[in-house]
Amino acid sequence: MASHLNLFIFTIIASVIKLSESTRSFTIVNYCKDTIWPGITHGENFSGGGFALKPRQSAVYTASPGWGGRIWARTGCNFDKKGNGKCQTGSCGTILNCTAPSSPPTSIAEFNLGQIDYYDISLVDGFNMPIVVKAVNGTGNCSTAGCDGDLRQNCPSELTLKADGKVVACRSACDVFNTDEYCCRGMYGNPSTCLPTNYSKSFKQVCPAAYSFAYDDPTSVITCTGADYIVAFCASRNQTICSYHDKQLACNQSKGIRVISHGWWVPILALSFMFVSWWVML
Repeated sequence: MASHLNLFIFTIIASVIKLSESTRSFTIVNYCKDTIWPGITHGENFSGGGFALKPRQSAVYTASPGWGGRIWARTGCNFDKKGNGKCQTGSCGTILNCTAPSSPPTSIAEFNLGQIDYYDISLVDGFNMPIVVKAVNGTGNCSTAGCDGDLRQNCPSELTLKADGKVVACRSACDVFNTDEYCCRGMYGNPSTCLPTNYSKSFKQVCPAAYSFAYDDPTSVITCTGADYIVAFCASRNQTICSYHDKQLACNQSKGIRVISHGWWVPILALSFMFVSWWVML
């Protein structure tokens, strides 16, 4: 019986190790002064996630190695107890869990995970919130992507989006003017004809490590291998940010961060239940 028990425990441990190797952790941190409502969508499948993060709060999202999708912040939201409501910026439908892509203007973290990961911060759909992406324990370039400047402070008047008399976002020129030149479509739909405009240049000046227009690839896309990622809102690209390792949130400089875990505890709970059920049957 003891040998069977040891074998069973070894199988559980091996399964947990395999599980940890086959998943990636995204630590999503809110350094903003106000509550935000991060949205998460997987590629073209817009049945994604959504939750609230109060100031100084953090959440963990677990993804598969081949995951590709977007993470962004919704602001000025008001949801009822059933999760129905709306937001001033970043809306992805009318419920807390996203059922559609984000509505511009939105600052977006984009990921394509694989043998080599590709990630970037995109301002192609405009700007609503400073956002930074840091890779943890990866190999390769793995540099920090992001826009830690606040484009709302000096947004051109024709691009501003206001709510209650306050500038809550800076729209893209494509969203405002809807021309082929600004939207990089039609005769402008290739890298040789889609060039930076005065508007995208102003975005790039404030946020040099972010996409400012559709073909801004050379200075915006970053590669890394085997990393976990931190997506931090209202953070500086140079500051130490809380990260999630071995199911613990570690903060070197900032204090008071609270963590909400999403995903990893489900398989662990299932394995625990399997163990108890097996022991009872003996």
